[in-house]
Amino acid sequence: MSAEAQKKRIALISTDREFVKETRVAFATSEAIELVVIEKPVAELRGEVQQAEAGAIIVDIDASQIGDIEALQRLIRKLEGRTPVVVVTASFNAAAARMLVQLKVADFLVKPVTTADLVRSGIRALHGPGREENPEAQIHTFVPAAGGVGNTTLALQTAFQLHNSVLHGASTCVVDLNLQQGACAEYLDLEPRFDISEVESQPERLDRQLLDVMLSKHASGLCVLAAPTSPTEMRTFDTEIVVRMLDLVSAYFDNVVIDMPRTWFPWTEAVLLGSNKLYIVTEMTVPCLRQTQRLIQAFHQTVGREVHPGVIVNRFEQRRFENGVKQSDVEELLGEHFVGGISNNYKLVREAVDRGVPLHEIDPEANVVKDLKRIILPDEAKAVATRSRSLFGYRPGFLKKAG
Repeated sequence: MSAEAQKKRIALISTDREFVKETRVAFATSEAIELVVIEKPVAELRGEVQQAEAGAIIVDIDASQIGDIEALQRLIRKLEGRTPVVVVTASFNAAAARMLVQLKVADFLVKPVTTADLVRSGIRALHGPGREENPEAQIHTFVPAAGGVGNTTLALQTAFQLHNSVLHGASTCVVDLNLQQGACAEYLDLEPRFDISEVESQPERLDRQLLDVMLSKHASGLCVLAAPTSPTEMRTFDTEIVVRMLDLVSAYFDNVVIDMPRTWFPWTEAVLLGSNKLYIVTEMTVPCLRQTQRLIQAFHQTVGREVHPGVIVNRFEQRRFENGVKQSDVEELLGEHFVGGISNNYKLVREAVDRGVPLHEIDPEANVVKDLKRIILPDEAKAVATRSRSLFGYRPGFLKKAG
């Protein structure tokens, strides 16, 4: 069977040209889904929906208008429960919510809606209830080879990319394990709310309700678990507390991104073994690359060969004729561990940190954003890229999650 024949269809019913345009672009990145657009008011539909033979339908209406609600009712009756319907509406109130619940729509979203949320709703409608493909949280862990290499920046941007991803996007939480001097909350202009002293003596107190209180929430929907900074304090915490915290976060979020400290703690080994994907962030300097080699060796000696770290070279510059470290040197030195380089764009990163916003909010086409996407979300990057670059060498699923 051809790839085209294997595609699943989603029909979009809308007369909002800008919304249609944005939705077309969002679904264009998926090789498994074909979007069929019906640019008609729902009240004027005849046999277009049946002819589309779609596995799910997205209907754009004004839920405050009784005519639109009645037309939606007629459409759902004709479908006879065979095709799930996702409703998008510009106007919304309690009465509209009751009507949509009574009609048993698969989901309803209120404009303005992000295309990532829309596509996720469409995919869930296609799969049906109880058919999640990845029930376990995907844990991405970032370890700095040295101070100032940009570990926190790349961890946060990875979290945003996972959260907004069309193919993998879902609830995402960043866990800052720099428990004394973390910067994740600062980078996003959030108040760190994780008071570890409240649960230190009684780890069993850490439950979903307490977790909600201790989470810092970004305007994008991204959650951050970070402790207030204590510059004069240097101490460790019991492994049981850290593991329980990560288990709890993993139970309630689809994606977990961990920003690790440079220091090796008693709980470090447990975090490394529990990660699905592990990255060492380094720079193109000889001392930093040597330290990266030492870290890889340390991982193998302490947690075994089952942990296979990928190395991201931040502030990467392709030097051909200058003195200093070149790409060929990096590839030879790191071998299969080298998964990609991130372009040097200090001005963009500095502005994002100062404003407390993700990089893509300032410039979605920035080289830093695209470079990281090739590493973290290679399938999506390939779908939208106009050309590939030699920096990418990452293979998805290269880590085995510890049981």
